[in-house]
Amino acid sequence: MAQLVNKAKEFVADKLTHVKKPEADLTDVSVKGLGRDGATFDGRLSVSNPYDHAIPICEVTYSLRSAGKEIVSGTMPDPGSLAGSDTTLLNVPMKVPYDFLISLMKDVGRDWDMDYDLRIGLTVDLPIIGNFTLPVGKKGEIKLPTLPGIF
Repeated sequence: MAQLVNKAKEFVADKLTHVKKPEADLTDVSVKGLGRDGATFDGRLSVSNPYDHAIPICEVTYSLRSAGKEIVSGTMPDPGSLAGSDTTLLNVPMKVPYDFLISLMKDVGRDWDMDYDLRIGLTVDLPIIGNFTLPVGKKGEIKLPTLPGIF
């Protein structure tokens, strides 16, 4: 009986590893806007859905780091769903207070760009499997707007 249960577990595990899963890519990170209370950064996430039907997105978690410090982290609950057999573009807005940006001035320096490391976890509800988190990350530089560029 134990052998039968083990064979069933192996069969299911083998089938689940070959199940198609959505794929995600972080295409861009930019400064979306400046306000009185801080700057808004925008992460653009491109997610392809291999299934014919829409897949609900449970949540999107994010963590933006620069110069070894976490600038902002949070969760975007219930951002919608992924369109069937299509690529869905998601914008992940991140509000950064000015005091964090001022503390990063050493990194910004003369060239007015900021090195970043953005980690996003996209949790979707897959049929049969259940909740599945796609980890996505990107490192790069964000060119910050200058005062003449703002006005």
